[in-house]
Amino acid sequence: MRKLRPPRSAHTTEKQQNRQSNSEFGDAATSLAANPDVTTISIEDPGETPKHHPGPPRSPGREEDDELLGNDDSDKTELLAGQKKSSPFWTFEYYQTFFDVDTYQVFDRIKGSLLPIPGKNFVRLYIRSNPDLYGPFWICATLVFAIAISGNLSNFLIHLGEKTYHYVPEFRKVSIAATIIYAYAWLVPLSLWGFLMWRNSKVMNIVSYSFLEIVCVYGYSLFIYIPTAILWIIPQKAVRWILVMIALGISGSVLAMTFWPAVREDNRRIALATIVTIVLLHMFLSVGCLAYFFDAPEMEHLPTTIATPNQTVAAAKSS
Repeated sequence: MRKLRPPRSAHTTEKQQNRQSNSEFGDAATSLAANPDVTTISIEDPGETPKHHPGPPRSPGREEDDELLGNDDSDKTELLAGQKKSSPFWTFEYYQTFFDVDTYQVFDRIKGSLLPIPGKNFVRLYIRSNPDLYGPFWICATLVFAIAISGNLSNFLIHLGEKTYHYVPEFRKVSIAATIIYAYAWLVPLSLWGFLMWRNSKVMNIVSYSFLEIVCVYGYSLFIYIPTAILWIIPQKAVRWILVMIALGISGSVLAMTFWPAVREDNRRIALATIVTIVLLHMFLSVGCLAYFFDAPEMEHLPTTIATPNQTVAAAKSS
């Protein structure tokens, strides 16, 4: 008769399982040593919950300031800034970096200046990653020619059909418009940048802007006036003033929402006075361009005198 084998004990089975697991771990270690680039997967006990290491609590005001400043991306910005090679200011490469921007970025910034979002910072959303002078330069140049050409066309259409009117193009409007627009786009940001630096030395404001960022904001805020200047050809004054109010509301809101975080930590009166001054200067620019180039007092054109035959005979006798 065949002898029956006694059942394996639990102790023997446990030893065999340990030997099998050890051999499996050994094979895995050997495979990992042979292929160091292989991807490994860590299997955790489903009953265990992952341990999180919470950081220090942050107040809501601090989170808002970080959002305005863009501190979440500060490490990336510093890393990218360290990778960029700085050239001396007298070289062409130094100024080339100010125009290193693609078409999509310019269009995105123009769209942001036309559709301001309440509670969102224009500098952080569009400018801080790569401030440029390409957009502001060509926006100002286009605005200069739009105002000058539209002003001449408006003057021509107003007097169209008058026999005593002789159209003479006023090329001086181009130089006057260029002086006004470029002086505003550079001198006002320079003054504002100096004022913010002075106030930051007295009050530690959390949000601060560089001179290039301020110039960039002012340049893109003027884009709305290009289609507005073209529509100013319409001779009705009511339509022109409605267009001025719409353009001023859009561009003024971009400036106010951008620079309010930079002055809100200051004295309340100084902060409000700064924002009001920014909006008033912007209003003076738009109203002044409309009044000078389009609503200027019309010159009286005297009718040309036609000499009658009697006057010709009298003049001949007197001579």
